[in-house]
Amino acid sequence: MRGKIDISDGLWPAFWTLGVKGRWPANGEIDIMEYYRGKLLANIASLGPDKKAKWFSNTKPVAELGGKKWAAEFHIWRMDWDSEAISLSVDGMLLNKTNLSDLKNDDGSDFHPFKQQHYILFDLAIGGMNGGSLNDTKFPNRMEVDYVRVYQKLIP
Repeated sequence: MRGKIDISDGLWPAFWTLGVKGRWPANGEIDIMEYYRGKLLANIASLGPDKKAKWFSNTKPVAELGGKKWAAEFHIWRMDWDSEAISLSVDGMLLNKTNLSDLKNDDGSDFHPFKQQHYILFDLAIGGMNGGSLNDTKFPNRMEVDYVRVYQKLIP
């Protein structure tokens, strides 16, 4: 996805996937791009042994990337998902790589949420527990998406 996000206080943009079968988190979640409270997040979740989400997460402070100047530009968020691992990156910088073997649900069901189809979601949430206070954030606001491309590797 090529897009641009506003990093004003309280905004919580996301580009993510959910599996088509099962209830969350047993269906699997991949946060290709998520932002709140000053940091980019690259997260992958499945079901843990306590019936709660088992997260594989990494964050990157936007200040380290250039702050508001960085956010004023378009960037490329990418997910590479194959039979071995899921990798999440922005502008060619790897943020998270998680082995598929670690992502199987831990509930004894033998269901693997990342060996099923997923669908893509986009949203721009505001406020709340993760978004935080809106302070002087201006509205209306938006997350801009230039394009989304999906490729499938052909196996001979």
